[in-house]
Amino acid sequence: MAQGFVHLHNHSEYSLLDGACRIKDLVSRAVEMGMPAIAVTDHGVLYGVMDFYREAKKHGIKPIIGCEVYVAQRSRFDKENRLDDNSYHLTLLCKNMTGYRNLVELVSRSFLEGFYYKPRIDQELLEQYHEGLIALSGCVAGEIPQLILTGNMTEASRLAREYEQIFGPGNFYLEVQDHGLDIEKRVCQAMFNLSDATGIPLVASNDAHYSRKDDAAVHDVLLCIQTGKVVNDSERMRFTGSEFYLKSEEEMRDLFAARPEAVDNSLVIAAACDLEFTFGEFHLPYFSIPTGYSPESYLSDLTWERFASRFPQAHPAIVSRLDHELRIINEMGFAEYFLIVQDLVGWSKSHGVAVGPGRGSAAGSLVSYVLGITTIDPIKYDLLFERFLNPERVSMPDIDIDFCFEKRDRVIDYIVEKYGSDRVAQIITFGTMAARAAIRDVGRALDIPYGDVDRIAKMVPAELGVTIERALEISADLALAYQNDYDTRRIIDIARAIEGMPRHASIHAAGVVIGREKLSTLLPLQKTADGHVITQFAKETVEDIGLLKMDILGLRTLTVLDRAV
Repeated sequence: MAQGFVHLHNHSEYSLLDGACRIKDLVSRAVEMGMPAIAVTDHGVLYGVMDFYREAKKHGIKPIIGCEVYVAQRSRFDKENRLDDNSYHLTLLCKNMTGYRNLVELVSRSFLEGFYYKPRIDQELLEQYHEGLIALSGCVAGEIPQLILTGNMTEASRLAREYEQIFGPGNFYLEVQDHGLDIEKRVCQAMFNLSDATGIPLVASNDAHYSRKDDAAVHDVLLCIQTGKVVNDSERMRFTGSEFYLKSEEEMRDLFAARPEAVDNSLVIAAACDLEFTFGEFHLPYFSIPTGYSPESYLSDLTWERFASRFPQAHPAIVSRLDHELRIINEMGFAEYFLIVQDLVGWSKSHGVAVGPGRGSAAGSLVSYVLGITTIDPIKYDLLFERFLNPERVSMPDIDIDFCFEKRDRVIDYIVEKYGSDRVAQIITFGTMAARAAIRDVGRALDIPYGDVDRIAKMVPAELGVTIERALEISADLALAYQNDYDTRRIIDIARAIEGMPRHASIHAAGVVIGREKLSTLLPLQKTADGHVITQFAKETVEDIGLLKMDILGLRTLTVLDRAV
C-alpha cells in the first residue's frame, strides 16, 4: 500500500467569503502533517495562486495549482433565466506550464464570455484547452454526481467516458468525498461502481474550506457575511457538519478503507504535476520603432535629438550624466519601457490631457526630463538617478504619472488602441477586512445587538493599520471586555480569524498592465460589472511575473488647474 496522501481540492481565503483557510495556514498545515504536496482550487478564480506557489516553495512542499471551475449546463453563451441559472463544478489541476496557460485561458474566458451569476466555461472550451490539465469530477455539485443523484447512471457513465476522452487516459478521475452526508454516500457508492465498470480511476478529496476542524464556526460566520444572514437563520446557506477541513492521511484512509486506491491516487496525481515558474524576467510590450533601429539605438537617438532643446549650452558633466543613464537603461533592457512612457506622455500633452510634472524617484532621471516624461530638471535640484534605477538592484522602473482626472479614460483608450484590447487591462485590488470592520461583520452575523457591537468596535484604537491583536495590547477597555464578557470574546476570536482576509475585489485606482502578447495567456482576467477588463492578480504579482505595470493616476488637482488655464 502506498503511504501518504495529498489534498487536491482546497479553498483558500481567495474563494471570497467562503474559504476560511489562509494560504499560509493551508501550506503550514500540510507541512505539519508531512504531506509532499498541496493544491489550491478556489471557486472560479486564480487570485491567490502565485502567493500560494511562493509560500509552498518557501516551505519545501510541492504546490499544485488548480481551480474549481463552473461548467455551464449548455453553452457558456446561453444565459436564459431558469434554463441557465445553475452550473456544475469541475476540479482542474495543472500538470505543467501548458496546463497552467490553458487554465488561465479557461478562467479568463469564463468571465469574459461565460459569466452568468458565476464565471462559466463549457465543453467546447474544455476540448480546446485541456492539454496539460488533470480533471477531477468534482464535489456533489459536479455534473456526474448530479446525474447519479437523479438516477441517470447511463448518462453519468457516458459523460465520464467523454471527459476521459477529452483529457486523455490518466488525466481524468472520479472524485469521491465523504463528510458524513447521506447524499455523498450515495454518490460514493455509485462512483465506485462507475469506476469498476469504466476503468476510470477514483481519487479521494475533502473539499477543504478551513484548515482545522475547530475552524468550522469561523467558516460558518464567513458564509453569513457573504449572504447577509445570521447564524441562527434556519433557512440560510450552510455547510452541514464540521468535516470540511484538511484531514490527516489516517483520517482519509479510514474514510475510504473500502477503496484505498482512491487515497493512493492522490499521490499519483501529485507526482504528475510539475509546474515551475521563473521570476525576475521582464516581458515588456513591443514598441513600434523605425526600420533600421533597435529599441536601444532608437531611445539613444531620440534622447540626444531632444537634448539640445532642454540644454542649449550643456556642460560636459551633463552630457556625461545623460550618456551614463542611457548606458544603464540599455544594459538593463529597459529601452522599450522609456519609449512606451514618453510616447504616452507625448500623446497626452498633444491631445489636451493635462499631465503632472513627475513624482517620486523618476524625477531623478535626466533621460526622463529630456524626453518630456517629467518636467523637473534633476541637474538643477541635484537629484540622484540611482534612486530611480540601480543596476545593483534589478527591478522594473516605476514611473508614476498624474493625468487630468476627467480625461484619464482617454489615456487608457489610447493605450488600448495602440497595443490592442487583448493586451491591456486594468489591475485588480482587494478590499480586506480591517479590525473594526471584521468586528462589525462578525457581530452582525452572530446577531448581537448593534449597540453592543458598535461599543466593542470603538474600543479598537483609530490607528492606521491597527490589528485586533495590537488593539488588545494597547486598549485596556478592550482587553477587560474580552476577559470578562462572553459576547466580546466570541466576536473577537472569530474576527481575529478572518481579519485581513479579502472581502471583495475592485479596480485599482491607477494600475494598468500592458502585455507583450495576449494577456489571457499570461495571467487570468475578469470583467467588472460595468464592463472593464481587469487582472486577477494584484499589482505586486503583476510585477513579480515580469509584466509592465503602469500607474495612470487621475488627479483632480490637475483637472482644476486645467480648467483654470
